[in-house]
This record gives sequence, structure tokens and C-alpha cells, in this order.
Amino acid sequence: MDLDRAGHVGRATRENLGFLLAKASQRWNELLGAEFRGVGYADVRPAHGSILLALFEEDGLRMGELARRARLSKQTLSSMIRAARRRGLVTLRADATDQRATRVFLAPRAKRFREASETVLARVERGVERRLSARQIQDLRRALKHIADMELEVER
Repeated sequence: MDLDRAGHVGRATRENLGFLLAKASQRWNELLGAEFRGVGYADVRPAHGSILLALFEEDGLRMGELARRARLSKQTLSSMIRAARRRGLVTLRADATDQRATRVFLAPRAKRFREASETVLARVERGVERRLSARQIQDLRRALKHIADMELEVER
């Protein structure tokens, strides 16, 4: 590995932090997808988690608020909502207080999926727990939150 004194990868290699994050996310989603298939939800994609987790926390969010919590652009959210509707996971309703706004609700199928998803997530996390210490997992969770909240800072 070609690291400088600060621990940065000096070249575009598979040791690059972005590459490792992307590959870890890809593997996580592969594991979730396999587990979802195993519990009878083969058509539910791990990417649906971006919207489903936010709705599990608070059902009936306005589209804009759901986009913010899911950390998705409104355009990407719209595409994901269409796919989730086709799979019977969400329904849309006009906001009772503002007819211009749309609220997203979990469909009965998504409510049933919630229990299965929690079992699957726990199983995949146990796989991580077998490889990392509790302290490493805590540090990883904290680091990932910092990265997710990071603003672009370009050094010149």
C-alpha cells in the first residue's frame, strides 16, 4: 500500500477510501438482497431501505421531508417511490392541509416486510460482529455518520 505520512493513499488504487466504502456498501447490499430473497421478499431491493427506514421511523412523510431524511434528490426519490409503489410497498396521498403536497405511507406489505427486514438486518450485523470488536463497530458507525454528513471541502 502506498500511503503518505498522514495515511492517505497516494495513488488511485483499490486501497482508496472511496473505493473501499463503495465496495463495502455493495457487499452489504448483496448480503441484504440474498437474505431478502431467503425470507420471501426477492423483489425488495436494498436500495428501498433509503425510503423504508425513514418511513419505519415516521410514516406519512411529505415527499420533500422524505427526500431529506433519505438523503436523496427529489428526482431520485420520485424514481424510487415509483418502484416501491409497483412492488406494493408504499402508497401516496395528498396532504390534508396542503393539496399541493404529497405524503408517502407504508402499504400493508411494507408493514409486514418491516419485521422480516429487522430480522435480516440483525443477521447481517451479527456477521459484522463476528469480524469486528464492539469498539470497532462503534468507531465505524461514528466514522460513517461523519462521512455521510461531510460537506465538500476542496483543498488547493
